[in-house]
Amino acid sequence: MALPVPNLDDRRFQDLVDDAKRLVQQRCPEWTDHNVSDPGVTLIEAFAFMTDQLLYRLNRVPDRNYVKFLELIGVRLFPPTAARSPITFYLTAPRPEPVRIAAGTQAATVRTESDEAIVFTTLDDLAIVPCSFARAASLLDGKTALDRTDALAREKSFEAFEPVPKPGDVLLVGLSDAVPSCLVSLRLRCTIEGVGVDPDRPPLVWEAWTGEGWTACEVERDGTGGLNRDGEILLHVPRGHVASIVGKERAGWLRARVVEPARDLPAYSATPKIHGITAVTVGGTADGVNADVLTDEIVGTSAGVPGERFALRHSVVPGDRPTVLRSSEGEGWVEWQEVADFASSGPTDRHFLLDPVSGEVALGPGLRLEDGSFRNYGAVPPKGARLRLDAYLTGGGRRGNVAAGAISVLKSSIPFVGRVANRRAATGGVDGEDIENAKLRGPISLRTRGRAVTTEDYEQIVREAAPEIARVRAVAAGEGTDAGSVRVLVVPSVGDEAGRLRFEQLVPPDETLARIAARLDECRVVGARVLVEPPAYRGITIVARLRPRSRANPTRLQADAMAALYGYFHPIRGGPDGTGWPFGRPVQVGEVYAVLQALPGTEMVEDVRLFGADPITGQRGQATPRLELEPSALVFSYEHQLLVEGA
Repeated sequence: MALPVPNLDDRRFQDLVDDAKRLVQQRCPEWTDHNVSDPGVTLIEAFAFMTDQLLYRLNRVPDRNYVKFLELIGVRLFPPTAARSPITFYLTAPRPEPVRIAAGTQAATVRTESDEAIVFTTLDDLAIVPCSFARAASLLDGKTALDRTDALAREKSFEAFEPVPKPGDVLLVGLSDAVPSCLVSLRLRCTIEGVGVDPDRPPLVWEAWTGEGWTACEVERDGTGGLNRDGEILLHVPRGHVASIVGKERAGWLRARVVEPARDLPAYSATPKIHGITAVTVGGTADGVNADVLTDEIVGTSAGVPGERFALRHSVVPGDRPTVLRSSEGEGWVEWQEVADFASSGPTDRHFLLDPVSGEVALGPGLRLEDGSFRNYGAVPPKGARLRLDAYLTGGGRRGNVAAGAISVLKSSIPFVGRVANRRAATGGVDGEDIENAKLRGPISLRTRGRAVTTEDYEQIVREAAPEIARVRAVAAGEGTDAGSVRVLVVPSVGDEAGRLRFEQLVPPDETLARIAARLDECRVVGARVLVEPPAYRGITIVARLRPRSRANPTRLQADAMAALYGYFHPIRGGPDGTGWPFGRPVQVGEVYAVLQALPGTEMVEDVRLFGADPITGQRGQATPRLELEPSALVFSYEHQLLVEGA
């Protein structure tokens, strides 16, 4: 609860006018006309208005003092964070030489009459490396690789797996070179004997060797239907792909591995036969961020005194890489290190502090100690030394959480690149914090002081370490957690795609989880075990039948009802108060009736059925009037079904 703020002067405009009129009666009794039409009363009201403004400013003094106190205890506004998404550059045609996409390349959404284009910038250089098919092999028993290259050279077919494939059988495809972060087109001539698998969901995964193990490739398109027919497979090869030796042959290896089929789907009953394989590189993927990258900015010239501050041209968006400041000393540039504060900085430590919201660089201060000596908390650059910031990001915000496929415009032409696209929605964009929210968390920061003891402490520190996340909940021992352990559940920020989400969008990036875990490891109580992970998601499917009003558009009502269900049962923006579905709150069928009946075009909700659903497999459970959730679980809408009469 906030402390009561004293009202230093509670008089308002009318009180001031009345006081002035009473004084007129006492001091000047001959002035008897106190109507608003009198010129003297007009002057009284004018001065009362100006005095009222002064009193308003006077009563704002406690707010200013409160904010200054927050500054003293180190509370700073959270900066905006930038949305991120992998951006794929598609070549116009395969090239015999590498195509390089320089860091800083920009791509954007389409600009419209009402919306400005949202620009994304690549952070690293991308080399689209050409490749060709080199080797083929089958791994049947998990140990011995059978070389199939000679059979293809003699234009003979071979069986990809055992006669009846079983989970673990592998088809190895060797490329002429490693193709990290590239898009590879595999064209296969293949057939399958007997009854095959579901061509839309075959029990087959594609993986690439990264030096530390096999990493899954993202399949953009499988025109073979799981090696059922001739066609093209587009594979996004992971970043760590390297060449290696398999069966005494060196190549950039990919593999297709047979896995257990999803529930109610058929398995392979006969092995595919491979008649031919070709491979080419048709594109590459680089990480993009919704921000501009500014490099080598001169922030100022040192006066040779401690405590100097320098303003940047723009505010700063936090990035994955440390910010580096350099000073010109002699004939070179000396590197300075960013720190959170100067408490541990010595007189020779080249440390600086960066305020991302105001875009200000601060050097260590100098203080006079109790014994009269003077101590510098941080080194002081020589007088006349220029200070340069190597690189920083500026921009960000939640508007960068664009949908998959929205990024489609190259800001500058690149030779041999035909088009660009983001195959996944951008996530992680969050607006900067306002002062009112900082006032609310100020007392919490004062209580925690960088130490995690209670669950509230853990949640506060996580928000400071990763401001780009949408929600966080700490679960202590006794709430489904082992003694001595604390589970920190993290929900990432996602874009608004009419409330519909894919399950993978709710999985936080590994980099974010690692950063949170590292920060909590510094703050936790000795002996406490901290687990940082996403929450458990319980899928729900709602099947309902509506009757529209006489003049309502059934098609429009169906779309509105779908949007209402996806919005209300949203883990981030749903729930009764619109701030996200509460952790552990059960779902009741009565709430579904209330949501649908509140729509303007609904005459009557005829029937509603609530099902639990596995968000990964989509398997639906039995209808239930109440779906219970564990204390640390959230709901996830999975394929609602609505029937509107007349639609």
